[in-house]
Amino acid sequence: MNLINGKEISQQIRQNLKTRVLEFSKRISRAPGLATILVGEDPASKVYVGSKIKACQEIGIKSFHNPLPATATKEEIISLIKKLNVDDEVDGILLQLPLPNGQKADECINAISPDKDVDGLHPYNAGMLTLVKSWDDIIRQKLLVSCTPMGVVYLLKYSNIEIKGKNVVVLGRSNLVGKPVSMLMLANNATVTMTHSATKDLKKITKQADILIAAIGKAKFVTKDFVKEGAAIIDVGINRAEDKKLYGDVDFEDVKDMHVNITPVPGGVGPMTITMLLNNTLTAFERHNNL
Repeated sequence: MNLINGKEISQQIRQNLKTRVLEFSKRISRAPGLATILVGEDPASKVYVGSKIKACQEIGIKSFHNPLPATATKEEIISLIKKLNVDDEVDGILLQLPLPNGQKADECINAISPDKDVDGLHPYNAGMLTLVKSWDDIIRQKLLVSCTPMGVVYLLKYSNIEIKGKNVVVLGRSNLVGKPVSMLMLANNATVTMTHSATKDLKKITKQADILIAAIGKAKFVTKDFVKEGAAIIDVGINRAEDKKLYGDVDFEDVKDMHVNITPVPGGVGPMTITMLLNNTLTAFERHNNL
């Protein structure tokens, strides 16, 4: 087993981002700006937003935090978003999800300007991802792509794991991970199979994967029976069990004696998600300033 260390790769990328932020800040006379919106007082959401603000500060991105009470209506959230859309100091807008009290976030996300949608969740940006023909198109067009899927690609590239021509199997078809990561794998010239709850002969399909991406939200679902020797396993799952520990979708203990490359949980995909948020903020800044 060979560990794919998301913490180390994330730090390498952040150092590069820090250098670029400093360079661009001198040219434009302002730093890139990220606005965060936190509705309510959910402890986990407060920790996540705090981590994102801290990460911004570490690489020189200016942070604008906008807390709203849990009682905030959809209209109030959208009103704030519209103000941030026209704020020239703000390059990216992050609405922390989920919203409290079971509020649906779709209309709020759709209110974010696609040019400031650093989470890559706006229908425009999601649609643009389906139209690109190559990874070069994504980079050249400075597309804003969902952070976790983008992090998966960078994990593979920084680990020198070839994507082109490989059989990639994706477990899960969510709009957050499954669908966009499949599009990114296609853009990198992989042959992609998407699987889900209605897939038949699942283990037979996954055993053929050169790269297996697990994103279904079921702790320890993927055992060694799902995996072929020599595969790369990207475990996107983050599941908190009764013992309060975090577990991935992959049964790490069961597969660790195999000849595989694998991301741990925690310390694999997680650190890359925030790093890609920083990357997207810088990308939005470049677009706004024609850099």
